[in-house]
Amino acid sequence: MAGLGARLRMERLRRRLSLHDLEARTGVSRSMLSEVERGSKVPTVLVLDRIATGLDTSIARLLGEERATRVVVLRRGEHDTAHDPSGWERRILSPVLPGVEFELMRTTIPGGVDAGEFAAHAPGSREYLAMERGLLRLTIDGIEHLLRAGDSIYYAGDCRHAFANPGEGPCVYYLAMELGRHRPSVRPRRSDRRRTR
Repeated sequence: MAGLGARLRMERLRRRLSLHDLEARTGVSRSMLSEVERGSKVPTVLVLDRIATGLDTSIARLLGEERATRVVVLRRGEHDTAHDPSGWERRILSPVLPGVEFELMRTTIPGGVDAGEFAAHAPGSREYLAMERGLLRLTIDGIEHLLRAGDSIYYAGDCRHAFANPGEGPCVYYLAMELGRHRPSVRPRRSDRRRTR
């Protein structure tokens, strides 16, 4: 968790955002953000996603180290995995690459578990989902789509989307997410502020 906190702080400062700015972007309290940065609090996957979305980045970038080589092999057991208290997990299969905001993940949701609603990503974001097994209720902008093993779906990621497993057995799916362009920082640089006075 210390690694997550350090990367979160680095990404926030790189965008010249204060804790107050990030709170406004994410709806996550400053005290929670501060505790996560210090490594004293473990956020749920939904909270982590809200933070990543507020920074216009992926959970993968907050969990993993950036790799700059042309070939990256991630062996079994080397993938960063986010576990939610409700029992579902999100395993990151893609490496974090410089300047690339892409994430390939394998998600497992136990039977009867609602993984919750995820915030809209930056405009131009895209998500591609392929079902491996089980049943998934994917709600996109209030419209439900029931997906079964072998089904796939594409949707624009700049909308609210929710995942739930209405079945009895586990649901397993793969999700590829490409994030849209970054928003400018909330606050201008000091030099920019001087020019506008």
